[in-house]
Amino acid sequence: MRFGKISYLNLLPFDVFVKQYPINSSFKLFLNHNKNYPSKLNKEFLFKRIDAGFISSIAGIKAKKAKSGIISYGEVWSVIAIPKENKLDYQSASSNALSRILKINGEILIGDRALRYKLTGGKCTDLGKIWWDKYHLPFVFGLFCYNNYKDIYLKLSNAFNKRNIKIPQYILSKHSSTSGIAKSDIKEYLKHIHYNGAKKKPQIALNRFYRLVRIERIKVPSRF
Repeated sequence: MRFGKISYLNLLPFDVFVKQYPINSSFKLFLNHNKNYPSKLNKEFLFKRIDAGFISSIAGIKAKKAKSGIISYGEVWSVIAIPKENKLDYQSASSNALSRILKINGEILIGDRALRYKLTGGKCTDLGKIWWDKYHLPFVFGLFCYNNYKDIYLKLSNAFNKRNIKIPQYILSKHSSTSGIAKSDIKEYLKHIHYNGAKKKPQIALNRFYRLVRIERIKVPSRF
């Protein structure tokens, strides 16, 4: 069971959840050794080098999906455009597609790099907020998708959606040290991230995004 995970703070609650979840140790071992940025995991998933994982929502357009995602209802803090020359972020296909759909100019930053920039007071445009203001819908940045082991991963996703995750202080301290972001800021940031993709609005939002991707003729990640 090869599971790939985005190596950003936005999935810290999932890390904590998995440590407590009754699943075989080989799954947890592979999870800890197979963390990467979204566009890299997209390739791993599409080439079936991993059985499942959180990948960019645009890469999951034809994939088998569980009911969990990485979702913002308005400001997301970690997907931004900064006032520089137009430049896409090599780490994220969904955020780049979103910037094209919203006609956002500037350099796109995602993940912990974007969060650090935002927290230092740098001028930026929050793509989650712009999408919310325009469509009054959340935005699904990532999706829990699977190639194999359907029953196991659906059960895992459903359990994650139902759990109210509290992150221990020692884990917050560890990630604060490695990310350079204060514990209080990590906790505040995670209030902007939601995971339950089974609700009606995320489903509507995802379909809206996919329709706009087709209208704008944006290339979807694929094996070829």
